[in-house]
Amino acid sequence: MKTSCHSEYGQLKRVLVKRPQQAFINPERINAQWKELNFLAAPDLKLAEAQFEQFESLLTLRGATLEYLPQDDSVTLDSMYCRDAAIATDRGMILCSMGKPARKPEPMAERKALESAAIPILGVIELPGTLEGGDVAWLDEKNLAVGHTYRTNWEGIRQLKHWVEPMGVHVWVAEMPHYKGPADVFHLMSVFSPVDKNLAVVYSPLMPISFRKGLLEHGIEFVEVPDEEWESMGCNVLAIAPREVIIVKGNPVTRQRLEAAGCQVHEYEGSEISLKGGGGPTCLTRPIERLI
Repeated sequence: MKTSCHSEYGQLKRVLVKRPQQAFINPERINAQWKELNFLAAPDLKLAEAQFEQFESLLTLRGATLEYLPQDDSVTLDSMYCRDAAIATDRGMILCSMGKPARKPEPMAERKALESAAIPILGVIELPGTLEGGDVAWLDEKNLAVGHTYRTNWEGIRQLKHWVEPMGVHVWVAEMPHYKGPADVFHLMSVFSPVDKNLAVVYSPLMPISFRKGLLEHGIEFVEVPDEEWESMGCNVLAIAPREVIIVKGNPVTRQRLEAAGCQVHEYEGSEISLKGGGGPTCLTRPIERLI
């Protein structure tokens, strides 16, 4: 086995996170921002802290090291969903360019933390390109999927290719549907979460046909999320090792289907840190290193 950044399902070794204390800061900040950021409701800070502690304990089950993002007044509540601001590659991090205007300061804030942790920066997605980490997922070491969405545009995808294709990486582009439009958070990983080299959790009704067919032809089997568990983030699944996953509590059918596929499933309470802000376990983490 070796350490790599080019995986969504290898054993998690090092991961970037941001605690609610540093993202939400205090009830006054929450009340000032949650509506503008399209949260479903104002998170309860104390409950969010307790839920995140449970989540942290699951992240470290296989010995992962957690790197913590500090408080930064230039960013918003959304900064807890730290996957979106950067993409990990074996040659360094690619800093994103956020499609949601309120999140534009996040990549530069994350850069400071990465540099403090001696994590190299490979490149930066520059405007007019936009690219968010929730639209980008490794299929395997040499195949990277990216969603063309309201948060990730063609110029952002072109720049991503510029940085990763010299590594021999093939970029798959998934043309995502309109769904609820520009104001809603709808990433590629809203419908697609790899949990092993040949297994992914998917929500087929919102998958592009060509992308779905391509995955099947690539030998990837699906755990299908039912309609009734789509809104409760049944498709947002984080692997901490091959077929060992973390999901938001409240998705029993998805859990049953994961277990039937040979997965070990861990659940956390996510009302304050996931459901209200639209960010599940993949969104709450920026994996940096995995064993593959």
